[in-house]
Amino acid sequence: METAQFVMTHVGQSVESQRNLLHGRETGTWGYPEWKPEYRDAARRPEFVVLVTGASPRVQLDQWLTETATLYFFQARGTFYDGKAPHWPDEEAAQTVKYQARLSIVPLGVFTGVPLGPSGPLSVQGSDALRRSGTDRGHGKLVRMSPQALLDLAGAGTTWHGGQSISVAGLPVVELDELPDNSPKRRRRGAGRISDPKKRKAIEEHAVAAARLHYELRGWQVEELGKPYDLRCTRPGAEKHVEVKGTTGAPTSVELTINEVEHARNPAHDVDLFVVSDIKVTTTADPYTTEGGTSLLIENWVPDDADLKPRRFEYFVPQDV
Repeated sequence: METAQFVMTHVGQSVESQRNLLHGRETGTWGYPEWKPEYRDAARRPEFVVLVTGASPRVQLDQWLTETATLYFFQARGTFYDGKAPHWPDEEAAQTVKYQARLSIVPLGVFTGVPLGPSGPLSVQGSDALRRSGTDRGHGKLVRMSPQALLDLAGAGTTWHGGQSISVAGLPVVELDELPDNSPKRRRRGAGRISDPKKRKAIEEHAVAAARLHYELRGWQVEELGKPYDLRCTRPGAEKHVEVKGTTGAPTSVELTINEVEHARNPAHDVDLFVVSDIKVTTTADPYTTEGGTSLLIENWVPDDADLKPRRFEYFVPQDV
């Protein structure tokens, strides 16, 4: 059976830890307090991430393997990167970076009451890595094991043969009010997940400024529109439309409106997606200030169904019942 590289992580049950867990899941970003040498090992590039909470790690292995826990299952995107911007609630409160070694993660499933022993979806080695993580400040432990049992549990409908990307389109959506009772509930805010309107505006303006500069330096005349897309770029004989997104976390996912998707899919339009991640926002003074960020450009962008996950539907109620 094909194996994959996992990062196994134990998350504590304090309110702070649980808030960070939900925020990380919502924003597709996870991080660790220190860089471990194995995080920089290109030969051990992570493919999946498991976060476990609800079981005390300070027990012997034989006791640990009799326990159950809540398991969060993710696919990793890319390699570890060095986070520069406060992102989690406790980081933002302190206006400092506590979790430097970060990963972009795509949620695949949340499972409650998962056995941590041989009857569950984890190998003994993988389960023990979770226990050891819990006694090491929650640092991720790298281990190889088969992801097939977890993929089956998530309903991914695929056989792991190594290296493939898992489509999220057919996976069930888990809302915050469906998460375990020990999780601190918050109102879902969608991809982007910024409740402070001033902070959200500062991030958006920083990302648009970065995108504008990128195109101007390449000889484009740039006009800011906002809707139905952010930037209209022109030069003799060419016109390009640019959708811009910004985040303090990893560039895992962005929130799109149906109009943005339809516009990008229209063959009459040449559309780019410009994402600025890891933006540092200082909120101690008004107006907020921003700096930094890492840009990701997808040229000739056409959103694929396999990369889109519906979060809401509009339902037209029958009138003839």
